[in-house]
This record gives sequence, C-alpha cells and structure tokens, in this order.
Amino acid sequence: MAFGFSAALALWAFEFGKDIAGLERGAKEELVQLRTEVQRLREERERAQSIANTADSLLKTERATQEKLTQQLRQAEAEALTLKADLGFFERLLPASGEGLAVRALQAEQVQPGQLRYQLLLMQSGKSPAEFKGRYELQAQGTLDGKPWSLNLPAGAQPISLRQYARVEGRLDHPLAAVVKAVQVRVMDAHGVVRATQTVRL
Repeated sequence: MAFGFSAALALWAFEFGKDIAGLERGAKEELVQLRTEVQRLREERERAQSIANTADSLLKTERATQEKLTQQLRQAEAEALTLKADLGFFERLLPASGEGLAVRALQAEQVQPGQLRYQLLLMQSGKSPAEFKGRYELQAQGTLDGKPWSLNLPAGAQPISLRQYARVEGRLDHPLAAVVKAVQVRVMDAHGVVRATQTVRL
C-alpha cells in the first residue's frame, strides 16, 4: 500500500512538473513577444520623434526666412522714402532766371526725436560763372518750453565752393523738447557778405 501511495505521488509530481514546464515555456514565448512589441513601439516612437524634429526644423527655417524678408521689405521701404524725398527735392527746382548765386532748394525733416535732416541745393546761373568760395550757415527756429528758440550748426558756418551747383546735406541734433518750426540757410562769400538766403517751414 505504501508502495502504491509512493507511486501515485511520483506520478502526480511528474504530471505537475510537466504543467509547470509548459507554463514556463508559455511565459518565455509571451516575454519574447512583449520584448518584440516594446522594440517595435520604440522604433515607431523614434520615427515619430524624427518627423517632429524635422517639422520643427522646417518651421524654424520658415520663420527665419520670413523675418529676413520682413527686414528686407522694411529696408526697401526706407530706401523708397529716401528716393521719394530726393525726387521731391529736385522737383521743386525752378528754371534759372538771371545770373548769380541762389539757394534753389531747401528741405528739412525730423528723422527722429531730437534730430533734423536737411538738404540744400546751391546754383550759379549765367554763362561760365566763376568759382564761388564761401560759407553757409544753417539755423533751426521754433519754441522751447513755450519760448522762442533757435539753434545754429554746432561747428558754425561751413565752407562751400561751387562753379555751377553744389548739393549739401546733413543732420542737426536739437533738444527733445524743442519744437522746430522753420529752418533758414544763409550763404556768405569770402568777405562775409550774404549772397543768398532761404527759409523753409516745417
């Protein structure tokens, strides 16, 4: 009887061992499948990340290109305004009449707070005029703190020489609180005699 019980116990252990071995084989197969699935998901994630990085890079490139085009457009607009101002400057020229030196055009504008830009054109009419050598003075006029105010070029009268024409341009810094209402230019010969003058109102 004891022998029979031992035999039964051995048979049960054998069958149970086979079940455990089967479970172990199933677990290993499932583990392999899971590892394969994880690897596949990792590869898909890497592909998705690569696509996202490429899209981000393209977006940054597009933004940089757009900013560059915007800067070029602003520069072109600024150049167009300058050319328009120059055109207006020369359009105001009148045909020469008589002989002598004259300020044929004077233009002034505020390019930014506290800074004035000016242009003037001097001409000598007549046949074969002699070379003129002299100086010009520029004065801004207006108000400062509600009172009359004026300002000359800091360096004083500037030398100028011409035979037929001369174009002059420059900038004049002034107090931010000053309101410039007019700009006057005076041209003097070598003896200090005023030969030409003109005033433009802003």
